[in-house]
Amino acid sequence: MKLPKGKKIYFGSDFHLGWPNHTESLKREKMIVAWLESIRADAVAIYLLGDIFDFWHEWKRAAPQGHTRFLGKIAEMVDSGIPIHLFTGNHDIWIFDYLPRETGVILHKGEYETMLGDKRFFMAHGDGLGPWDKSYKLMKWGFTNPFLQWMFAKIHPDWSLWLGQTWSQNRKISERPYVFKGKEQEWLVRYSYMQLEREHYDFFIFGHRHIPVELDLNENARFINLGEWMRNNTYGIFDGEHMTLKSYTQPDKSFLYTGD
Repeated sequence: MKLPKGKKIYFGSDFHLGWPNHTESLKREKMIVAWLESIRADAVAIYLLGDIFDFWHEWKRAAPQGHTRFLGKIAEMVDSGIPIHLFTGNHDIWIFDYLPRETGVILHKGEYETMLGDKRFFMAHGDGLGPWDKSYKLMKWGFTNPFLQWMFAKIHPDWSLWLGQTWSQNRKISERPYVFKGKEQEWLVRYSYMQLEREHYDFFIFGHRHIPVELDLNENARFINLGEWMRNNTYGIFDGEHMTLKSYTQPDKSFLYTGD
């Protein structure tokens, strides 16, 4: 994709719509919709890299309630000619065909490589990449197992949505604060170095870790973690040459991690 003059590509992740309750989520949803509206004039494409919903599950004839402002906005933008790429994350892994069919987004369920301008991008939500965290990989295998998905879908939506939302929210509450551990300890950084050993990428873009990060991996490759929209409200901008992070609500860059 070659960027027309003055156009940009935008990236966001980890909105976690639905968390921690309807009132707080609705405030965040309205802010995200305002952000989307603010970028539509110069956006040539938008990439949303997972955990857009804190919990999502689709049945053959049913889908979760809520998020109507967000869903309406992305459908409107797609209809206007702006492609929106949506990645599944570990919280919304059960997006199937309803949401892309209804809104027109382009769905990605794993890693994605593409050329934007003359730069090569590697993108993913970021969960379960590399040889580490075998306990999570086992859990993800269960979440993506067709038979177990079929079994879960047989539970009445009133019960299964309650179960999924409760598990998702309680798990987040129990997680430790998000602190960048340094290049040697961060799995996504190590995974990016592994990919660079076999071929070149200009940018690695991830969500998942909730930490806004910009790091140079070498002279030509850059690592970006997009952060989240529960505290820092951060997003990425690519202008055809450079990639940077900004916050919708914080004018300075005090939120940003840029070193070891």
